[in-house]
Amino acid sequence: MRREERYRYVVDHFRREMPEADTELCYGSTFQLLVAVMLSAQCTDKRVNQVTPALFARYPDARAMAEAEPDEVLEYISSVSYPNAKSRHLVQMARLLMAQHQGAVPATIDELMQLPGVGRKTANVMVAVAFGGQAMPVDTHVFRVSHRLGLVAPADNTPLKVETTLRRHLPEDVLSLAHHWLLLHGRYVCTARAPHCHQCEIKEACKSYPLNSKL
Repeated sequence: MRREERYRYVVDHFRREMPEADTELCYGSTFQLLVAVMLSAQCTDKRVNQVTPALFARYPDARAMAEAEPDEVLEYISSVSYPNAKSRHLVQMARLLMAQHQGAVPATIDELMQLPGVGRKTANVMVAVAFGGQAMPVDTHVFRVSHRLGLVAPADNTPLKVETTLRRHLPEDVLSLAHHWLLLHGRYVCTARAPHCHQCEIKEACKSYPLNSKL
């Protein structure tokens, strides 16, 4: 199957079977989504959703978090990955929002990436989920699934290269939705250590399936 056919097969399947998809992070505002996405770096959404209710009750917005010290925030997020760095980044991010954006989260990739602790993936998530734009955040699931399916080439060996290739081949109107398709497929079916190929409904288009099916 050629790459163009593979893209068409995958998009047609998910358009039909998953016409709506969204983040599994829990949040009540754009600021809270940004906090949750920052916490989710190298950490599961399940773990993040366990710590954010108490965190958001204490620091519901940028103003409240900007007045905190990192050690205070650390008490609420100590069970996530890299809690010390993340607590510092959260406070610094909130203070910059207050100083430069009146507490509001900016809506562009460039402005978002100027915030402490916010990289390209997080900025893309915010554009796609919070602001309804078309973006392709590339996390570990999207990176893995894109390579296994054969949507990207082996030479696409960085998140930015994967993002660039996916953006070039996916229809613009489903770009953000396709992020969720690939992410959820990687989280629940095409898992890292042992992909559940027998459960996969797109295996006929998967470049790796002939090899994995023999394991």
